[in-house]
Order: sequence, then C-alpha cells, then structure tokens
Amino acid sequence: MSKSSITLDIDSEVKKALEKRANKEMMTLRELISDILRRSVLSSKLKVSEKKTDDAFINIFSKSRRGRKNKVKKIN
Repeated sequence: MSKSSITLDIDSEVKKALEKRANKEMMTLRELISDILRRSVLSSKLKVSEKKTDDAFINIFSKSRRGRKNKVKKIN
C-alpha cells in the first residue's frame, strides 16, 4: 500500500486534545490521526453494506439493531 500526504488546518485546541489522546494511547499524533481516519473509513463501509429498503415503515419497525440504544433510567 502506498502512502500519501495530506495537510490539515485545525484549531490549536483540537490539536492539544489530539496530542493528549495520542499520549494517553502511547501513539504519535500522526499515528493517532491515521488510526482515526482508518476506523472511520471501515465504519462507513459497514454502514453502506447494511440492507436498505424503500418502505419507511419497514425501516421504522424493523427488529434489526442500529446504532446505540439509549439507557433507560429506573425510577424507584
């Protein structure tokens, strides 16, 4: 696989947050950004391959699990 170069302009606050996360995960900033982009591409490929239907009711009432489920708070 060949490598390409991309230049990004980001805010200093975003860079600081990414550097902090990279240090926490014991990676360089370049490695972290590459990993984030790679996982994003893989995730988008999975979403495209999901079965799509034209009928809106099937999409609404389908039993297939999509996305995160909200946590339900118990009231005592």
